[in-house]
Amino acid sequence: MSRLRRLLTGAVALAVALPLLPGIPAGAAVAPNSRCGQRITPSPIMPVLPCDDFARILGKAANTVPGEGQLAWQQRPVTAFTHYGMNTFTNREWGSGAEREQTFTPSTVDTDQWMRALKTAGVSQVMLTVKHHDGFVLYPSRYTNHSVVASPWWLSGKDCARLPEVLAAREKAQRERAGDASAYWQVRNAGCANPGGDILAGYVASARRAGLKIGVYLSPADGSELTSSFFAEEVKAVEAKVAKGESLSIEEQAVYEDRANKPAGQGRYGSGSAVTRRTIPTLVPGDDRAAALAAGKLPKFSVEEDDYNAYYLNQLYELFTQYGPIDEMWLDGANPWRGSGVTENYDFATWFKLIQRLSPNTVTFAGPAGVRWVGNENGRARSTEWSPLPTTGDPRTAHNEELFLGGASATDLGSRAVLADPSVRYLQWAPAEADVSIRPGWFWHPAERPKTPRQLVDLYRESVGRNASLLLNVPPGTDGTIATADSAALAAFGTAIRRTEAVNLAAPSPGQPVSPGVRAVTDDALGTSWSPDRGALEGTLEIPLPGTRTFDQIRLGEDIRHGQHVEGAEVQAMRDGRWTTVATVSTIGYSRLVTLPAPVTTDRVRVLLTQSRARPYLSTVALYRTVDAGE
Repeated sequence: MSRLRRLLTGAVALAVALPLLPGIPAGAAVAPNSRCGQRITPSPIMPVLPCDDFARILGKAANTVPGEGQLAWQQRPVTAFTHYGMNTFTNREWGSGAEREQTFTPSTVDTDQWMRALKTAGVSQVMLTVKHHDGFVLYPSRYTNHSVVASPWWLSGKDCARLPEVLAAREKAQRERAGDASAYWQVRNAGCANPGGDILAGYVASARRAGLKIGVYLSPADGSELTSSFFAEEVKAVEAKVAKGESLSIEEQAVYEDRANKPAGQGRYGSGSAVTRRTIPTLVPGDDRAAALAAGKLPKFSVEEDDYNAYYLNQLYELFTQYGPIDEMWLDGANPWRGSGVTENYDFATWFKLIQRLSPNTVTFAGPAGVRWVGNENGRARSTEWSPLPTTGDPRTAHNEELFLGGASATDLGSRAVLADPSVRYLQWAPAEADVSIRPGWFWHPAERPKTPRQLVDLYRESVGRNASLLLNVPPGTDGTIATADSAALAAFGTAIRRTEAVNLAAPSPGQPVSPGVRAVTDDALGTSWSPDRGALEGTLEIPLPGTRTFDQIRLGEDIRHGQHVEGAEVQAMRDGRWTTVATVSTIGYSRLVTLPAPVTTDRVRVLLTQSRARPYLSTVALYRTVDAGE
């Protein structure tokens, strides 16, 4: 329990038995703009009222600002995703949930090596898939037997005199697992344990030693929790297709390969179980948290849920109270068996509420005042990417991809035209996260090869350079390490970015007399900025360079603490005695990077802000000369 207490420093102060009633999550407050005409108070989430005219909606969009956790997240431009789990050992992208735990057999899991490889790419956060759609869990959860505890990985192969009794205890757990989801968890300390058995714990410890922030992906979809009857019907359908010589999808192929098995869980997913009052956390036999809960040292919550939603909430609780702080919680909206007649009604509102109560500054993927999917898995953001976005409903009540006008993949998510749509009900700060894998697949496959350093640099420019974060997946292999080819590509990519951005050619030299505005935009600090005089929405800032300089990249940035305001900007260079436009952008946001078709040589540049929603705060102007990453 000492580790639980140590990691719960912000959570234990919560009142015991807090009900999860409708309300506003901490850290994502809605501004108190209850009546039209009142002063608009900056906030991460704002309601759009029936009496709001377009001018007021535009004003609210300009005053939609990041919360504390979001602001920190936006200053972590590259996150490394780590897809590792059962699929690594079945050579699949998608599991069935009927895989046997014996299949998960790493020879080692070197999370320190993972962090060393990832740090060379310049990442500032890492995120582990602790449960993918197959339902296999990479930490010892109390609520499922389909986890690392039930796999051979949990046992140490070294000398252990107690091995016979440990095996007997595990055999007993296997016999009892159908009726007790915690059967294997109860024997986790029987002996002969692998000190690295808890992969999430090892991942978190390695990341923290490396100075990296932590993200966790817990899939809402869970094939291991499908009912046996449904899986049997799926097997029949797939066998019929095979008999007819029809091709199978990757999901169907997994079912076919596992047709002799049954789902590994308790049959809770889409089972139609009753919605009843439950307490989170739900204690299991021998639960080591009972005393802390009774003494009020751990929070508890009363909820109305079915079996599966209660299961998911219990796992969220484990993650935040045992492995926190968690900086980003990643959960998609996958409901993959809907087309076959099985749907689980995810209670996103309560999930989001629990996360906010336990960890107010955690940013939640597709959650209220969290982060959002950019709309593709190619790692590329839009050329016009807004962070303050309108939604058709309350972002606290649904997976937010369902609420954006036109869906998460729409070409335009935040322009004036979208803001004016009559279906808009809320505005929220929702910065984009552009996900992509270094390899063709998300999991490691021996026949695949990583992208080149130059390809990775291009992805950086089209994600981080377009007001988004890059979420770069790097999957370890069956040997428990990141492959040498992947490590080499990451290192070359990171070196190219660092060397390119090491010197801001626009920064004044020591003693060079420049205006306060020039010093503010070139000092590499978010909190210092330049604005046009007298609150104007347009303006020009001229920047004398410390001599003649040659550059081929331009970075612009707004102080997003005030919101995202710029709707048009140009960068001009003095060439042959006249100002020449070398770059034009629509939005800026936290970071806008423009790569020029050819290098520009000059001793003066100027930035023209040509259109803004409200007073602009330009915080960054940087000029770089590209250092090539190589093939």
